[in-house]
Amino acid sequence: MWKIFVILLILFCQDIPAQTFYNPPLAHTYSIVAVDSVTGEIGAAVQSHWFSVGSNVIWAEAGVGAVATQSFINVSFGPRGLQLLKEGNSPEQALKILIDSDEGRDYRQLAIIDAAGNSVAYTGKKCIAEAGNINKKYYSVQANLMLNDKVWPAMKKAFLATKAPLAERLIAALEAAEGEGGDIRGRQSAAVLVVKAKSSGKLWEDRLIDLRVEDHPQPVQELKRVLRVFRAYEHMNAGDLAIEKGDEQGALREYGAAEEMFPENLEMKYWHAVSLANMGKLDGALPLFREVFEADRNWKILTPRLVPSGLLKVTEQEMKRIIMGNVED
Repeated sequence: MWKIFVILLILFCQDIPAQTFYNPPLAHTYSIVAVDSVTGEIGAAVQSHWFSVGSNVIWAEAGVGAVATQSFINVSFGPRGLQLLKEGNSPEQALKILIDSDEGRDYRQLAIIDAAGNSVAYTGKKCIAEAGNINKKYYSVQANLMLNDKVWPAMKKAFLATKAPLAERLIAALEAAEGEGGDIRGRQSAAVLVVKAKSSGKLWEDRLIDLRVEDHPQPVQELKRVLRVFRAYEHMNAGDLAIEKGDEQGALREYGAAEEMFPENLEMKYWHAVSLANMGKLDGALPLFREVFEADRNWKILTPRLVPSGLLKVTEQEMKRIIMGNVED
């Protein structure tokens, strides 16, 4: 079977310049690049019936912009597009430089947006139908090899109508694409990337969200779930920060918000309990410890090991109460 596929692919591609297929992921797909007009955050999201689509298609840099390169991908368009923006080129100029230099241009699809929200998009005349794009201020949506030509207009509508942080708006656009039929081949992987509005010079701090679902029967829904987990852990991190600042009520509020989002998550409950114990609120911590220990005894084994590291500050008697689950002395 695979030999037949290779022969058909060779026949199909015999009139395509050889340069077209260097590093050749065939990410026929749909994507969005966008800037939040309020926060200035820059982002991109993508879905495709291709493995690990996010690693090749979407690129973004704080204070610069975002790029989506797809169809028969020229992966270099991502980093080169961002570099051209950094050198002072407009999105239109950057796109022209990239496309004019590429012998495989007829098979490419490319979108570029700068940090100010100016966007441009290109769909090569030999991209497989249905294919097209819509680019306006603050966003560009593009798709190829779709079931129908309603996909990218639906993405535009959902992005504009959704009132939420940028990452959630980007995923709403992906969901809308799926709602109209999406990729004619089906689905496999999805990704979302969001960076800060302005560069701090520290790439690890400027990249706010970088989530990927590499291989899944419902990648957009799984990406949406993973983003919700990410938001829950943002609350956990905020709770830790509140403890560092001595804001006990703020910490409890953040931990509570995280657990409300994922009540089945044992680790969230566990560290909430540890924090309560460290605050001297052991009676409040004990029910949480007990619930976690009953679900997985490894957490009980772990708990005494936190004391030498200073992560759990309790007396020997208090540790006994934690391990035994005693509410009273």
